[in-house]
Amino acid sequence: MKEKIRQDLVQMSLNLGDPSRDYIILGEGNSSARIDAETFWVKASGASLADLTADDLVEVSFAKVFDLMKQENLTDEEVHSGLKSVCVDQRVSAVPSVETFLHAILLDLDRISFIGHTHPTAVNAILCSKKAQEAYSGSLFPDQIVYCGPAPVFVPYTDPGFALAYAIRDHVKTFIDHWGEIPKVILMQNHGFIALGNSPKEVENITEMGVKVAKVILGTYALGGPNFFSQENVERIHTRPDEQYRKKIWGTR
Repeated sequence: MKEKIRQDLVQMSLNLGDPSRDYIILGEGNSSARIDAETFWVKASGASLADLTADDLVEVSFAKVFDLMKQENLTDEEVHSGLKSVCVDQRVSAVPSVETFLHAILLDLDRISFIGHTHPTAVNAILCSKKAQEAYSGSLFPDQIVYCGPAPVFVPYTDPGFALAYAIRDHVKTFIDHWGEIPKVILMQNHGFIALGNSPKEVENITEMGVKVAKVILGTYALGGPNFFSQENVERIHTRPDEQYRKKIWGTR
């Protein structure tokens, strides 16, 4: 099972890193998958999603990551050495991504087993704009809700690493308190897109739909701006039995 999870993560990463999709270039983005309650795979720092191999994944301890996060005022150098210390196999030369902290927090959520973090051009065109939060303040069409959930988590720009992980943790908690469920999408201002899923296919579906959403949002601003659904419309689509069935068929539940 452990090896299958690693191979599934490699294939998901390659799909997300496919240049034709325009989700990432060079060493952008990262990915992870929960192995069990104790450990998870995460992309190594500097590795590319576009040509990721099994050797580019590092097995990391949840407990060691959370213990490291309890420390305060660490320098960049101490964070780097700390990332090395959370590896299950201390003999590996690869260092886990600096975003390992946020992956640990998110993979610790119920029913989240795979995570894909990308920087799609269409999404970042919005996230790097002055109207980013406004543009993502509502839902525009049914499949956006079916695949990406009733709303995204929007996180104002935060320095990657510890600070970002803590910010995401707090914003996700607020989302869960409001909606009573785990989010599917996290949007990081001036940074990128995170898809959370129970399977590799769910992460890929969420990311693909998230890019379409971004393109639609950008298009609406050419004709006066977004015409968002009412809250009643969102809740109706989000709970319709036929839409729940489609989620199951497409591997998104």
